Amino acid sequence: MRPRLGLGVVGFGWMGQAHSRSAARISSLFPDRTFDVDLVVCGDNVAGRREQATDGFGFRESVDSWHGVVDHSDVDVVYVTAPNMLHEEVACAAASAGKAVFCEKPVGGKPDQTVRVDAAARRAGVVTGVGYNYRWAPLVQHAKQLIESGALGEITNYRGRFFSMYGADPMGLLSWRFLVDEAGHGVSSDILSHAVDLAHMLVGPITSVSGTQETFIKERPLPRAGGTHYDRGRPDDPTGAVTNEDYAAAMVVFDNGARGTFESSRAIIGPESQMAFDVYGTKGALRWNLETMNEMDVFLVDETGTAPRGYTKVYAGDRYPFHGHFVPGDANSIGYEDLKVIENHEFLTAVAAGEQHEPGFAQAVEYVSFQHAWLRSCESGSWETVTSIRQEDA
Repeated sequence: MRPRLGLGVVGFGWMGQAHSRSAARISSLFPDRTFDVDLVVCGDNVAGRREQATDGFGFRESVDSWHGVVDHSDVDVVYVTAPNMLHEEVACAAASAGKAVFCEKPVGGKPDQTVRVDAAARRAGVVTGVGYNYRWAPLVQHAKQLIESGALGEITNYRGRFFSMYGADPMGLLSWRFLVDEAGHGVSSDILSHAVDLAHMLVGPITSVSGTQETFIKERPLPRAGGTHYDRGRPDDPTGAVTNEDYAAAMVVFDNGARGTFESSRAIIGPESQMAFDVYGTKGALRWNLETMNEMDVFLVDETGTAPRGYTKVYAGDRYPFHGHFVPGDANSIGYEDLKVIENHEFLTAVAAGEQHEPGFAQAVEYVSFQHAWLRSCESGSWETVTSIRQEDA
């Protein structure tokens, strides 16, 4: 008989809802699963969201405080999808209560917060997960297999980026995302982490970095009572200062000798959600972009020198990892939330087995160790060595 894992979700905005929907879909998409899911309780301070959690998603209960989730006797797993600066307090409390913890990135808005959360989870001996969901795209998994098989030869160059327009409108309100005291750092804590995490998975650790950052939109209209993150201000609205970065970039050296670059911006015009990578080796190259996530360009060197040269477009399909759980055949697309289903299935499988999941808080610390060196480089203007900032005495 499969164990039932009781889920509690803290924060029922878009991401909390995405995880809840995705967890509920596992039973119909993964018949060979090793567990069943029980949506126990949702915590949110907005009454309408609490009502939606029980009436629309099937949670047994909803509460107005995260304490009611963490302390619930039927909860085995806590999902932390609240604003960034609540992550540390909630995740540490959940771990101390003996719950497995999945925390959306960033685990902490600043590197030291992530380190403390990781240490608390290791002291408690609980299974952890972090929301680097782009790892689970079937073609990204295929890219990993190609690299590990040696099909690309020795990896020499890597280019990672995450460009998004979510902060490109200067009339966008000064929400918590643009404030260092409420969100932590800007794009380096937010979307750059995805780009670097994929590089860690595909190429390996980074040993040194030279970084730069900028805040292009330095002031934004102040939020109005009852407004949301997606509202726009007016030209005559009072404004406040943006206190974290819009743009982050880095040159890096990998442990295996490969060279790479990273860029991330929330204030760029054009790319809507360009979470992308290019990887180059001595025998081939790959390029993938979230905006066309069901396609990947592959260039493999023809040893005979007789085949036409150029990239071949590969379409996702059920021959690649996980894809067949959603749709059969080739070139039949899956979407963003399907990646969350895969992510949740893999994490909860680890929880059911009592085994540590990857990516977990250890991988989150790998990223913030890079971020810590990157921040030093932005200040010094020099190359900085990336060293782990993990608390080894936990």
